[in-house]
Amino acid sequence: MITTQELYRADEHRYDDSQRLYARCGRSGVMLPKVSLGFWHNFGSVDPYERSRAITRFAFDHGITHFDLANNYGPVYGSAEETLGRLMDEDFRPYRDELFISTKAGYDMWPGPYGDHGSRKYLMASLDQSLQRMRLDYVDLFYSHRFDPDTPVEETLQALVDIVRAGKALYVGISNWPLEPLVKAELYLRERDVPLLIYQGKLNMLDREPMDEGILDFCHQHGVGFIAFSPLAQGLLTDRYLNGVPADSRMAKGQFLKQERLTPEMMDFLLQLKADAEAAGHTMAQHALRWILDQQGVTSVLVGASSVEQLSKNLAVISTH
Repeated sequence: MITTQELYRADEHRYDDSQRLYARCGRSGVMLPKVSLGFWHNFGSVDPYERSRAITRFAFDHGITHFDLANNYGPVYGSAEETLGRLMDEDFRPYRDELFISTKAGYDMWPGPYGDHGSRKYLMASLDQSLQRMRLDYVDLFYSHRFDPDTPVEETLQALVDIVRAGKALYVGISNWPLEPLVKAELYLRERDVPLLIYQGKLNMLDREPMDEGILDFCHQHGVGFIAFSPLAQGLLTDRYLNGVPADSRMAKGQFLKQERLTPEMMDFLLQLKADAEAAGHTMAQHALRWILDQQGVTSVLVGASSVEQLSKNLAVISTH
């Protein structure tokens, strides 16, 4: 068990395989790890801090330099960012310039008309709060977390421009935007010398909307990076549900992954995935992650982790990619 008294020293060999570990993000100067660590689950106030700390240390020791957060990650809202702030103070402050830290705003965060969506008021106030929670002077990347059809797109985008010019973020990205406003965003930001670094979208073997809608192709053609979230479809693309629904699983909780999705047709798909993965010498999760990384235009996949062991298995995909 890690204790707070231990002085963390990162593994000196963490960059030994840099050529295999990283991919260029679009046409930028940024190299992102092919597998990045997401703080959506397992880093909130309801989760054991020492487990979160062990996962994060292991990630960085193995070359994962990109930590992805959002203002309302937890639960409770904001607590994943608070966990990162504590990690910065206790372990990672000496390594700040080696880290690429992102956060987002766009979904419900606080009560009232200014705690949601895409207004300048919300984005700027949210980022200020996020920086306080994470105990940072700036983030490397700030996202508009979702498209807001009720706010003029120019207002949202100009807020991103001004956030960079204020030194609160080095780069900007967008997440969960449809193709048409994405096209407008790329042009607007490029014309103001704050180019769109990256698009974050849900992409996995079951959810292919960014491919079907042309988003991935657009990003590739215009030098915009792409990072996939939910690459394992909330755990569905693993061996977790091959023999039913475990009582402690996300599907049993039913918030993000519903039991109705486990149809006979889905089971047939998962069993075929298992057979294909075994034939390739992979786990199901590794096979699903590799499928994403093989898509043209994909820079990185965001993985969550509930244990060091789970993260270690998923990281093995890099050695075969």
